[in-house]
This record gives sequence, structure tokens and C-alpha cells, in this order.
Amino acid sequence: MRVAFVVHLMQVAGAEVFVRETIRRLGPRIKPTIFCLDSVGRIGEELIAEGVDLECFGRKPGRDWRVSRELAAAIRRRDIEVVHAHQYTPFFYTALAKPLCGFRPKVILTEHGRHYPDRVSPARRAVNRLVLDRLADAVTACCRFSAEGLTRTDGFAGARIEVIENGIEIDRYGPPADKALAKREVGLEPARRYLIHVARHHPVKDQATLLRGFAQAASTLPDLDLLMVGDGPLREELEALARELRVPERVKFLGIRTDIPELMRAADAFALTSLSEAASLTLLEALASALPAIVTNVGGNPEIVRHEREGLLFPRGDANGCADAISRVFRNPELAARLGAAGRERAVERYQLDRTVEEYFRLYSRLAGR
Repeated sequence: MRVAFVVHLMQVAGAEVFVRETIRRLGPRIKPTIFCLDSVGRIGEELIAEGVDLECFGRKPGRDWRVSRELAAAIRRRDIEVVHAHQYTPFFYTALAKPLCGFRPKVILTEHGRHYPDRVSPARRAVNRLVLDRLADAVTACCRFSAEGLTRTDGFAGARIEVIENGIEIDRYGPPADKALAKREVGLEPARRYLIHVARHHPVKDQATLLRGFAQAASTLPDLDLLMVGDGPLREELEALARELRVPERVKFLGIRTDIPELMRAADAFALTSLSEAASLTLLEALASALPAIVTNVGGNPEIVRHEREGLLFPRGDANGCADAISRVFRNPELAARLGAAGRERAVERYQLDRTVEEYFRLYSRLAGR
């Protein structure tokens, strides 16, 4: 079965990691092609080296109608049967290419995250409802929040949207047999406790609220440090804020790391303070690592973490609420252990990557008439 995946670029991010893992796990069951609208990206280079077919169109700013024509030609040359577009813009160009292919390929739109604030123009909503929705043979979302956004904001028909939840490689994550050893192995001090945050340093992730909440809690938790894993345009600003809050020595900016499972095992709790979030893979990884989760009550977070069951939820932008949640987790070992164990159980039961990939393979097969 010839399946194409359309993305912006194959960077290290949730949708793109999922495309890579889908290709690897389905193996010879599909003949994959990746179409990148903008550029190849790090994961793209990795897959090219593995022999995966990839074509990049170098999209120009604004609406680049050339992309749809070239995409249609690329689909026709390969006789693609199913085109899986991840996120709205890749779907937009794929939908416009479909008539140029004689309506031959079946098209799937998958919605991952949503913008914040989540607004579209009336004209875009009308085009979605009257034209683009009809060019999609299937529409899926990674969580109910994203599905509702497609309907409420973008105008897609809600009844046809299927939620296929994200999954992770559960076996890579889990609590360590020896926490002190796990800390030493990643260069951390065994006698200290660690709150870990893994995300790009971007305004939507609202790390400023996390730093303010941590600084409040840390004043009465002298053995607690914050691990900031990731990078991005706000890093210097966040480092300056840590200094302003007088906690620079207790906030460790670790940059981009490839040893996330090991860092999760060494940590004692996980925090995510996003203004908006869909189905965060790092949140799923934290649950699988048996870490109590301290997260904002936004987007898909409460679908994954139930308050007082797998973690603690607090309102977006609420530094005091963040501080209270941190204090509760680190002052109550029994609570932390209970939340962490429940999170691990939920991840194992519900968020297995193989299950997600197989659900999509069944969808591909059904659309292709296999």
C-alpha cells in the first residue's frame, strides 16, 4: 500500500516523531513517501539516510499555489493511494492537490495541537465547511480538545471526526529500581529532588509561570531544583527571569537532550504550564515514568491527567496555583507515590504507540480498499 505523509518539515516534534515511528513500525506493510512543504528537518535527514522516499517543496511565505501543483504531480508519479496530512496547512495544500490527481488518492487530515488564541477568519471557516471538509476522506484528532477545535473553530463536520489518541514507546520509560543511581547516571545529585519540565522555550508553553511558581515553592523546599529541558527563542529571557527571581542556581537549563527517558527516571515530578496543549507526548512519557504530573487545566491535559488521580491541575497563568501544586507533591511523599503509580498504570493501559499505529494502519487499509 502506497502511503504519503504531508508535514511542514520533519523536525523533532510530536507529529513528525509519530510519522517516523509509523513508517518504522509498519515496515513492509506500506511503501511510504514523505512530502515536506517547507524544509527537510533533522528527522527527515535521518529517514533519508534509512532509504525513505522524501520530497521537499520549499514553500514560500504566504499562499504558494505552486506547492499544490507540484504535490499533485508527485502523488501521480508515485501512484499514491492514501495521503495522510498532519495539521491544517499540509492538509490545505493536499486538498487542493486532490482534484489535480483526478480525486484518486484518499486524504486524511489529522489535527494535533491548536493555536493559542484559537481563532480563524469567517472566510476560512466557510471554505473549510463548504469545500475542504468534502475533500477529506477521513478526519482524525489526537484528543477530544483538538477534535472540538476542528468543529467549533474551523467548521469541519464534528460527527465524522475520529479521536485516535497519541501513544508512546512505553517500554522506554518507567520508574528506576534505584532512584539515587538514576540521578548519578545523568549527573544529578542523589540527595536533591528534581522537578522536570520538557518543552521548547516558546510563549505558548508559558515557562514564566513555571519559574514563578517554582521560586515560590522553592523558598520552603531547600532540596528542590528545577530541570528545564529544551531550547527555543525564549531561553535567554527565561534565564534572566530565573536570576530576577533569585533562583538561578536552582534552575538547570539543560538544553536539548537525547536522554529523556533517563532524565525522567532521575526526576521526582513533572510540570507542564502551557497556555494551550493538545496531547503532549512528554506528559505521556512522564506518566509512563511514574512521575506525578503538575499541569495546567487546558486543552487535552485534563483528558490525560485527572485531578487528584494522576496529577494536580491548576489554571493557566496561575503562578500561585503552580506553587501550591509543587508544594503539595514535594511535601507529601504518599500523595506523590499514589499519583505516580496511577499515571504509570494509565499510560500502560491507554497510551501505547503500537496501538495508535495499528489504528491508523486499519484506517489506511479501509480507505485503500484493502
